[in-house]
Amino acid sequence: MKHDTVLITGASSGLGQTLAQTLARPGRTLYLGGRHAQRLEETAKACISRGASVHLHLGDVANRAEMDAWIRSTNGLDLVLACAGITGGTRKPQTPDGMPYEPAAQIYRIFETDMMGVLNTVLPALDVMQHQPRGADGMRGRICAISSVAGVVSYPGTPSYSAAKAAVDRFMVATGGDAKKAGILLSSVVCGFLDTPMVAKNAFPMPGLTDVNSASRRILRGLSRNERRIIFPLWLVAGSRFMDLLPIRLAEFYYNNQPSGAAGSMPEPDLS
Repeated sequence: MKHDTVLITGASSGLGQTLAQTLARPGRTLYLGGRHAQRLEETAKACISRGASVHLHLGDVANRAEMDAWIRSTNGLDLVLACAGITGGTRKPQTPDGMPYEPAAQIYRIFETDMMGVLNTVLPALDVMQHQPRGADGMRGRICAISSVAGVVSYPGTPSYSAAKAAVDRFMVATGGDAKKAGILLSSVVCGFLDTPMVAKNAFPMPGLTDVNSASRRILRGLSRNERRIIFPLWLVAGSRFMDLLPIRLAEFYYNNQPSGAAGSMPEPDLS
């Protein structure tokens, strides 16, 4: 797999940071984006120490114009990893007869980051890659977006996150059928809980929790194999697929009696 030039969003922490450090080596150019200047600089230093050439972009994936300008300024990309994302769950009812709820600001921010942020990354990258020559393997480039096992279920505890990740997965897989004709691989990563700062304060057990180094290796292996959907842990995703086939009332009865994702069990996300 040719990946001399790599662009990664969400590179200031978690999976994006780990992927950047995993890919860093002499002769490789990394374009790293994130919203937190200090953590992004720390990622850059670690990658430079491994011999990579690094270019930083401090910005928000929700800013369409900035993302478009940044991605086009690279003058060519072999691999794009759209890792930026946030998560958030429902809050406890505000009144005795009220319902668990998501604040409107959280709903909008999750969709702006997790769905629109992916489009703001993928669409200009697709255009850039279409103007590149094919490599020896017939490929012009690879683009990978991080979805989630939450995207295969209608989970009451994380409605907006589930919906945004479902949209990402469907878009990447559906569009990928046409993109492959032009020699561009679009991959969706459908993964379970990753051991990152984003989930560190969740107040419930997280089945199948995967460390980010293992996740990075699995993702890169899947990309080298041209996998359109990269799944792990398989048992968790398969079980979630089954749950989504059940009548809604049965699935909801199960979900509402689980500690994971119960109202108030997830920290409030940074919406800045």
